[in-house]
Amino acid sequence: MRGVCVSILCVSVILRSAISQPPTESDTYTECTDGYQWDSQTQHCKDINECETIPEACKGEMKCFNHYGGYLCLPRSASVIPAQDPPSQPGTNLESTAREPFNPCPLGYEPQGDSCVDVNECERDEHDCQPSQQCINTPGAFTCQCPDGYRKVGTECIDIDECRYRYCQHRCVNVPGSFSCQCEPGFQLAGNNRSCIDVNECDMGAPCQQRCYNTYGTFLCRCDQGYELGPDGFACNDIDECSYSSYLCQFQCVNEPGKFSCQCPEGYQLLGTRLCQDINECETGEHQCTTGQTCVNIHGAYQCVDTNLCQDPYIQITDNRCVCPVTKPACRDLPFSIVHRYMSITSERSVPSDIFQIQATSVYPGAYNTFRIRSGDDNGDFYIRQINNISAMLVLARAVTGPLEYTLDLEMVSVNPLLSYQTSSALRLSIYNMSGLLV
Repeated sequence: MRGVCVSILCVSVILRSAISQPPTESDTYTECTDGYQWDSQTQHCKDINECETIPEACKGEMKCFNHYGGYLCLPRSASVIPAQDPPSQPGTNLESTAREPFNPCPLGYEPQGDSCVDVNECERDEHDCQPSQQCINTPGAFTCQCPDGYRKVGTECIDIDECRYRYCQHRCVNVPGSFSCQCEPGFQLAGNNRSCIDVNECDMGAPCQQRCYNTYGTFLCRCDQGYELGPDGFACNDIDECSYSSYLCQFQCVNEPGKFSCQCPEGYQLLGTRLCQDINECETGEHQCTTGQTCVNIHGAYQCVDTNLCQDPYIQITDNRCVCPVTKPACRDLPFSIVHRYMSITSERSVPSDIFQIQATSVYPGAYNTFRIRSGDDNGDFYIRQINNISAMLVLARAVTGPLEYTLDLEMVSVNPLLSYQTSSALRLSIYNMSGLLV
């Protein structure tokens, strides 16, 4: 009986005979038991090495181990430790000793001439390295080396988890025998394949519609003035500034892509960017008044009035002043002088509102002055508020809508009781009420 021990398993194999079988008298000299064949040279039955004669005797990771009369399929990591042979007859030992040549060399060497040379177990396939391992011959022995990325534990090669050693800056992915580094979004691997460097998405076609700003690991989209960032964080939408406030422009706000502009009604021009200023057509020459007329500027327009304003019995003294001579009987009940003035108001004017101040140009000692609306206010839209003895204020009493034209005769009556003297003068005020185009 001979024992075979493998790794953690010990297998006992019962042999049908000893190392060789001599023929018996009853058997022919060419007949042997199973697992043996006749050796004509030694005239004995010789063990068959099935590991050499049977193609792929063991499958997969199993290794074939020959033993007398048969063979075993054991893991490649198994080690075969021959047990001591039981005591045998002296004749048998002599035969075995005579059959096996004497090896005077150390283990792992074989004689060659007068010297011992190393046996290359790797070339002779006399090793127990696994298929995934590399056999490396050494003097008198051999070693089984694991591939890169593996470490040897016993006879097995175990994958090394390099990710435990934090080789990667961001993320580490362990794979059999190796590892790979990955970066978070917004980064890319550096040349050392371990560090992560920022990616400039703005240079790589970031989807920002207008402005792109690179930041560490990401990017930001921003918009030009007059635009706001859309919900997707990329698109820029125009801001309708006109919808936010009604006070951006004096007259009309017009929204434009990325901005707004102010417009004025006809007869006005833009003052700065938001206010409207009346165009004085009389000064710019943009009127159609004839030579016998005088151009009067009003809100958003102009009026042409006759140059000769005085009607009989009045005579014209200056361009806007008429006098009624006391020598004319018809002037007895009329104001001594009439001064022509012009003004314009807009319909949106709040009421009551002071619109025109009357001022006495000459004052006589001891005279008392009173002011009144002599004519032109048939609907009671105005009234006079006297300030003092020499001035008064014309007040707009009710809201009016235009366009309308008023001609008011404002009279100042002067009375001097000491001299029993009374006189009056008038101011003929032409008021042009324009539509409320401006706020």
